[in-house]
Amino acid sequence: MTQKKSPADWRLYSITDEIISGGKTHLEIAQAVITGSADVIQLRDKKASSSELFEIACRLRELAHRAGVIFIVNDSLDIAVASGADGVHLGRDDSSVNLARKLLSPGMILGVSAGSTDEAIQAERDGADYIGVGPIFEARGTKSDAGEPLGLELIRQVRETCNIPIVAIGGINLQNVSSVIRAGAHSAAVISALVQVKNIAEMAGKLTKRIDAEK
Repeated sequence: MTQKKSPADWRLYSITDEIISGGKTHLEIAQAVITGSADVIQLRDKKASSSELFEIACRLRELAHRAGVIFIVNDSLDIAVASGADGVHLGRDDSSVNLARKLLSPGMILGVSAGSTDEAIQAERDGADYIGVGPIFEARGTKSDAGEPLGLELIRQVRETCNIPIVAIGGINLQNVSSVIRAGAHSAAVISALVQVKNIAEMAGKLTKRIDAEK
């Protein structure tokens, strides 16, 4: 097993999504992005039951850990803890960050979404390990409530005001991924530009190389 990277050293933060994947399962997506050298896999599934999500999370955790890849569960703090995930990512409307920090086991990673510098500052104060900043660009085919794109300037502002790593998210693809790293993001979260292509592993590799070129 390879050594897992800390949030400051992440490059490609991949997010699985079966709804927009054209039939690919979470496990198939995860295996492909591992082949393409992703550093993080986040499980996101808004429709699965708790029991289904737990089963999927356990399988993804095993797959990710064998490869030395970080495994994060989106939204579901209880599933993250129960499945042995490396951490959880909470949106602005999810569980209290303060509460999550208390409930997570020592060493578990806590990521928090932020759509403004004020939210980013608060997330850092509350104990987040990294901030998911966005949506940076227009998000196509993913979250219907993602909101208006906030642009690269938000990354620059958060980088100037916060000390914890930034994961840029929202409409990121091969054409614009370099710009989010240049703006100050430590890594890039990618969903549709990964899961909707025919060769996910190849795209993951290309995205990782673009990020590496800017670091």
